[in-house]
Amino acid sequence: MSRIALVDDDRNILTSVAMTLEAEGYEVETFTDGQSALDAFCRKLPDIAVLDIKMPRMDGMELLQRLRQRTTMPVIFLTSKEDEIDEVLGLRMGADDYVKKPFSQRLLLERIRALMRRQEAMTADATAPPEENRIITRGELTMDALRHAVTWKGHDVALTVTEFLLLQALAQRPGFVKSRDQLMDVAYDDQVYVDDRTIDSHIKRLRKKMRAVDPDFFAIETLYGIGYRYNEA
Repeated sequence: MSRIALVDDDRNILTSVAMTLEAEGYEVETFTDGQSALDAFCRKLPDIAVLDIKMPRMDGMELLQRLRQRTTMPVIFLTSKEDEIDEVLGLRMGADDYVKKPFSQRLLLERIRALMRRQEAMTADATAPPEENRIITRGELTMDALRHAVTWKGHDVALTVTEFLLLQALAQRPGFVKSRDQLMDVAYDDQVYVDDRTIDSHIKRLRKKMRAVDPDFFAIETLYGIGYRYNEA
């Protein structure tokens, strides 16, 4: 049974969403502030977390920042309908997705399912015989899909599921351009709509992580108005 953490200071949202998820067979933990959630996560991480941004004691942005120091666990942000800055900032900090308030519980459930499927696909069949495309080596880059492991110039790079899938899609065919629509199809379920800035924000976050181990990392090229390309050194 997958465990989902809901973190929101609105108890009505916590109660109604928890009931919906539990009816779908998920185990749900609820928290009304970021600090309480972080304390619990330090003891045991859930499989996925859904975080409100504006909360007492510790807001969602700080909680995400703390989480990304120790885990690539999938995270969905709940954002205010009128505040696009929160969405972009959250994605750049490492959130995998966001849902605007007020939201349809069915939409949130589909976003959770999509992230779960991607997470399971990354970790499933670890004992199966290696497939042809399991390990990608492109110059200084090595990616192992079954272990969800990435190294650049021998340094480990911790990527979220979304970041891993985007880098994998680009690195599989160096020199070829991937449009944003193509990258959306790779990183997100067909039933889940995301806009262009979601992909752009993930790419920026991905570059930042790679440049943290190598300031001269410029392998991911932006072709404005077209998409992205991985250039093998």
